[in-house]
Amino acid sequence: MSERLRVAMPKGRIYNKAAELLRAAGLPVPPEGEEGRKLVIPIPEANMEFILAKPVDVPTYVEYGAVDIGIVGKDVLMEEGRDVYELLDLGIARCRMSVIGLPGWQPGIQQRVATKYPNVASQYFREQGQQVEVIKLNGSIELAPLIGLADRIVDMVETGQTLRENGLVEQSQIFEITSRLVANRVSYRLKNKEIQTLCDALYQVIGSPAGL
Repeated sequence: MSERLRVAMPKGRIYNKAAELLRAAGLPVPPEGEEGRKLVIPIPEANMEFILAKPVDVPTYVEYGAVDIGIVGKDVLMEEGRDVYELLDLGIARCRMSVIGLPGWQPGIQQRVATKYPNVASQYFREQGQQVEVIKLNGSIELAPLIGLADRIVDMVETGQTLRENGLVEQSQIFEITSRLVANRVSYRLKNKEIQTLCDALYQVIGSPAGL
């Protein structure tokens, strides 16, 4: 039997959606939490091993070859800029990256933008020809314009409910976000048969090209 295919799975909200998709493709993926606090979950019947990781760390594990493939949101891929091979748009955890602010906002001489995605925000505003100061925050980004820390924020939007509850509005959309299947470039060559088999099985479920 060949060496197990190691798969990085994001902990949290994406895990259950990804697990449901993999189950539909015929893989015996356990529900999150079923294995207790285990971070490495062997799936011997599929000759695979799941590594549970923080979503932001998945592309790092993939790039450095600690795992062969991983599931990660497009937002993380864009922010981290890791050298991985993007194989397949899984179409799950759909949302969008947007510029957000208070209604009636007008640009001033000095503009500050708060975000968990400083690289994404900086690139976007450069492309728009706007000079802004980007402030990195790790949580409760919506607070920044409410208390005067920043004029606007750049953040993910799914339903927009949190924005409405805090009196904020989307000003512009930067890009659509879905979860992607990515591969380590060396693993893609050495374990191409196993990776292609998985991509083909997922293709049958989601109906979009595997890009291999």
